Amino acid sequence: MENKAENENRSSSESSVWSGSRSDESKEKDSSSSPSSPLGWPIRKAQKDDVKSNISELEMMKERFSKLLLGEDMSGSGKGVCTSLAISNAITNLCATIFGQLWRLEPLPQEKKSMWRREIEWLVAVSDHIVELKPSWQTFHDGSKLEVMTSRPRADLFINLPALRKLDNMLIEILDSFTSTEFWYVDQGIIAAEDDGSASFRKAIQRQQDKWWLPVPRVPHGGLLEDTRKQLNHKRECASQILKAAMSINSITLAEMEVPESYLDALPKNGRACLGDVIYRYITSEHFSSECLLDCLDLSTECVALEIANRVEASIYVWRRRHHPRPPTNPNRSTAKSSWEMVKDLVVDGDKRESLAERAENLLLCLKQRFPGLTQTTLDTCKIQYNKDVGKCILESYSRVLESLAFNIVARIDDLLHVDALTRNSSVPTGKVISHKKVSIPYSGTPYRTPNFSPVPLISPVRGERTPFLSANSNKLTGRGFGVKRVLSNYLGCEAKTKNSGNAISNKSSDQTIQSPELYLQAGKGLRSIDR
Repeated sequence: MENKAENENRSSSESSVWSGSRSDESKEKDSSSSPSSPLGWPIRKAQKDDVKSNISELEMMKERFSKLLLGEDMSGSGKGVCTSLAISNAITNLCATIFGQLWRLEPLPQEKKSMWRREIEWLVAVSDHIVELKPSWQTFHDGSKLEVMTSRPRADLFINLPALRKLDNMLIEILDSFTSTEFWYVDQGIIAAEDDGSASFRKAIQRQQDKWWLPVPRVPHGGLLEDTRKQLNHKRECASQILKAAMSINSITLAEMEVPESYLDALPKNGRACLGDVIYRYITSEHFSSECLLDCLDLSTECVALEIANRVEASIYVWRRRHHPRPPTNPNRSTAKSSWEMVKDLVVDGDKRESLAERAENLLLCLKQRFPGLTQTTLDTCKIQYNKDVGKCILESYSRVLESLAFNIVARIDDLLHVDALTRNSSVPTGKVISHKKVSIPYSGTPYRTPNFSPVPLISPVRGERTPFLSANSNKLTGRGFGVKRVLSNYLGCEAKTKNSGNAISNKSSDQTIQSPELYLQAGKGLRSIDR
């Protein structure tokens, strides 16, 4: 009986082990076959998410390209903007969405980063189909040759677009490198504690009075580590080089755009009307110096500098614009001048105009060097508005938004280094209540028929907020235009004295000489006559 019971127990245990192993094998078989099985619920859920994401991206792409095809005119009545301007506005609005609130040195969220890379590729994808035809020779099997036209990418896009993509990736990498940082940010309008580790919070606030919406960077007591400071300076230098490269591509692209006829038609008739009497008298004098003229002008604000830049740029096109000679009033009456004299006068007049245009170009260049963050001029804005070249619009808008991103990174690093310098140089902490300053924030959206708000202006980025590191004239006096006419007249008077020294009226005293005030205004009369 005992042997029988043992046999039954052994058989039951073996059957249980066998059934357990069989159930394990069946589980493994089910698990191994689950990827190919359409009934596995995790796989079905993942496939559903993938399909949903693909559908959402497809719908998003349809929406973007529908707006581009409609020219931002949702009514479909054909009153939209041209394709090039629609693409430019779309790139500007995309940059505003992704980088419009770049207030801290921190990595971009993965969602925004993916959105930027995906949609910027959609918008510049049209450049892959912009080609130019070049002649080439095709060799056949029998050795004969035939000249054919082959298509290849356009030269400006082939060179500049990969460079812009590289600059884009470098800027994203700089932002991604700000992880596990020693510094942090505090919003303005809070109470600065006395033992918060920074002794110069109020001084840091004073630097950002005109940018009250930006958070203030904070550093540990004693400042940042030396290695961290070196890394920040290196990243700032990299961002500055990227900024210069983007500005170079943008300026070259704008220079290659055609000048709109509407801009030329709106120009004044002569250079005096463009520049005004003071600048015109000086620029037409024999002794001309751009630096001296800029030192005498009131350049306390960028608005004044932009106005002068617009006037000088307009005078360049006025002087270089082709003027057809006027027909004689009485063609039957014999003219006193021969045909050769008239031709000679036209040649001399053209040479004088070219000389004045070169002076105006030199003045404009010096002005832009003093204000590297100057906003786009009226001519640049007109070129962007009326440009029909899709390739140039992609290069211009892409480089402009990269300018904006690079400039903001440089500005944020400058703010951080400024706070670090104040913290290391100060020893007594100050506790203050930082209140908001009520100021209006100037913003400009994409100005030409774009329905979406865009805090990133159409103007070039750098051209908005500026830091002391980028402005070379931050320490100059603001009221420098108090005696422009007197200073210029005195300068021009020196020139006139050399010509009219014999016209001075001597007084009874041998050491006193009185000169007529009108003498100061007669300089450069030989060049002024061409603009009448």
